[in-house]
Amino acid sequence: MSPRLRIHLAEAAMAEDIGVVRDGTYVCIEGPQFSTLAESLTYKQLGYSVIGMTNLPEAKLAREAEICYATVAMVTDFDCWHPDHDAVTVQDIIKVLIANAEKAARLVGRLAKDFPRQHEPCPIGSDRALDSALITAPKARDPKLIKKLDAVARRVLHP
Repeated sequence: MSPRLRIHLAEAAMAEDIGVVRDGTYVCIEGPQFSTLAESLTYKQLGYSVIGMTNLPEAKLAREAEICYATVAMVTDFDCWHPDHDAVTVQDIIKVLIANAEKAARLVGRLAKDFPRQHEPCPIGSDRALDSALITAPKARDPKLIKKLDAVARRVLHP
């Protein structure tokens, strides 16, 4: 997760009066499905903050493309374990999902408006993730594969 991008996202959310929790741990489960009570309690006991189905593939692909990445997890429900909430229904989730879509649009609009125009180097090196990713000697690399990778790895393939 890009620390600077997380800061920009939090600032944009606050500017749009969208509630923010800055820290947490996401667990990616196979979907499409809701967690069972046992699964939810297990994830909660392990310290996970958000259960979702989509974050992992995007995070890995962004890193491979040297794109700084941060998660915006817009919660739709408190799952079946929360003592102050009724059981989750699809209707409840759809209602919150629609409200979250509006918040997400405002958040992205604000982020685009306020985002620094100059590139900020990533303090954890996400923008240079491929510097040590290639270990195959240049002469042993498959030209067809190199051509496929060129769109995301040109910087390290053709220094």
